Amino acid sequence: MSDFSWNETPILSIKNLNKRFGPGCSACLVPNPASLVIDKNICTMCGTVHALRQVNFEVFPGEIVGIVGESGSGKSTLLKCLYFDQNVDQGEFRLSSIEGGQANLFGLSSQAKRQIRNTKLGMVYQNPLLGLRMDFSAMSNIAEKMIAAGVMRVASITQRANSLLEYVHIAERRRKESPKNFSGGMQQRVQIAKAMSNNPPILLLDEVSTGLDLSVQAKVLDLIKTIQRESQVSMIVVSHDLGVIRMLADRTMVMLNGEVVESGLTDQILEDPQHYYTQTLVHSLL
Repeated sequence: MSDFSWNETPILSIKNLNKRFGPGCSACLVPNPASLVIDKNICTMCGTVHALRQVNFEVFPGEIVGIVGESGSGKSTLLKCLYFDQNVDQGEFRLSSIEGGQANLFGLSSQAKRQIRNTKLGMVYQNPLLGLRMDFSAMSNIAEKMIAAGVMRVASITQRANSLLEYVHIAERRRKESPKNFSGGMQQRVQIAKAMSNNPPILLLDEVSTGLDLSVQAKVLDLIKTIQRESQVSMIVVSHDLGVIRMLADRTMVMLNGEVVESGLTDQILEDPQHYYTQTLVHSLL
């Protein structure tokens, strides 16, 4: 586990985050909708999906926060909102490195959000097609993100790209090859290198090992642990697999139907789960 202290200022803070798919109606757009109106996270009156409901959490420097939940729980939507892939309906997003944590990043301009994506955040998607340009070389994928952040010196870009691709174990002879020719594990490693290109303080990892062979999955997870240990970057790791979260996360949030139903130290969540859904997840590991 990482070396961090909750006495420090959070590097990231999320407050009252709400995201819905649909217009909403008078029955479900109230602060505390009646249980008869919401079936799981869907309004029975208008069909609006309330993907995220009043989500609150913090991430501290050098910490890995795990988010676990079944498909449709809202965990991947949460990461997409943090990376500005999707707009939110309500909420506050603050980074300590931007205006001392005073600015709500959700309210910034599109240009400002792009700059934050390119310098403060790194994203690794479950589907590499979302994170990589498959017709670009591995080197060019990294160069693209560096150029977007304002790095223009070719020598600096080339050196950084080679260094990162070596770090994630992409052979030199394949670095000018396009990721469409790579295995799934290699594509994920190129994504990780691209996400790290501008030394962001926070990495967002969405189901990075899902669908990979067990041996490949182990290598990707070991790489993530190595990155965290050596760079002390903070991470938010999303998975439906509590085994992955157990391996990586200092603290864990459990999501169900768009809500955080339990959170705490990962060891505490595993040893003494309180919510019935968390109990079901933990028992499935036994």
